[in-house]
Amino acid sequence: MRFVLASQSPARLATLRSAGVEPEVIVSGVDESGVAEPRPADLALSLAGLKAEAVADQFRGDPGPVIIVGCDSVLELDGVAYGKPGSAQVAKQRWRSMRGRSGILHTGHRLIKIVDGALAYDIGRGAATTVHFADLSDAEIDAYIATGEPLQVAGGFTVDGFGGPFVTGIEGDQHNVVGISLPLLREMIIEAGHSWPELWAHRQEGHGRSPGADVRPE
Repeated sequence: MRFVLASQSPARLATLRSAGVEPEVIVSGVDESGVAEPRPADLALSLAGLKAEAVADQFRGDPGPVIIVGCDSVLELDGVAYGKPGSAQVAKQRWRSMRGRSGILHTGHRLIKIVDGALAYDIGRGAATTVHFADLSDAEIDAYIATGEPLQVAGGFTVDGFGGPFVTGIEGDQHNVVGISLPLLREMIIEAGHSWPELWAHRQEGHGRSPGADVRPE
């Protein structure tokens, strides 16, 4: 069985590796700018689906089995979905709104299984985790933005990097905040007819890609 992560996120890859899973990584290259959903949870799920579908199309005709997993995350604050800030100015505005408050980190998960070149299973699930933010000073916000970290991550923060000290509490799955819910993914793997330890075997048997070839463009 081939296990493919349809995401270029280093954090998702590191989370899977820490759980003993060595996926192939294929970047979908989809354009996310035109996707709109009224609910943040639905937006995360739609974006995850686009990634998984784009990569799954590359395996039509592959004997398989191949399992492709796509993920995408957004932060909900006051009912609005926020993705990657992209610029220092946007990140500063975002953090001034977030500090001392709580938001909901939504991660959409889409699993597609290909067997004998055809679609064998397709499921989408979402996970939500409440995140409580510290009441940062303006100086702390400026210093954090200067690291460059918050510009390219969903919601403009991390819990496993420079942003860790600025998250005072989490309600729900901590892995989901990093971008992939391992407990939810396990359930989806089981529903697709496999077991989580099979992913360990995938690593142990040497079918994973070498560290130097983790990301392969579409």
